[in-house]
Amino acid sequence: MRTLTIGEFKAQFSDLLTAVQAGESVVVCYGRKKERVAVLVPYAQFSAQAGKRPLGLLKGRARFSVGNDFKLSDEEFLAA
Repeated sequence: MRTLTIGEFKAQFSDLLTAVQAGESVVVCYGRKKERVAVLVPYAQFSAQAGKRPLGLLKGRARFSVGNDFKLSDEEFLAA
């Protein structure tokens, strides 16, 4: 995994796309502290992870309630 600043990323963009197509990941850093802000990963890796979200991830951690006076028709819901 390569780590590059924004300037290096812009200068080497075409070469980086070739590397990403080959399966490499690239981290992009920004600012004086070189804070990591983004990762460029191969699409196959992204799409494999995109569908894997476990159900009930927030069970016991989050709650919500709907008040008895809340009314929304189907038409209003679909228009929103």
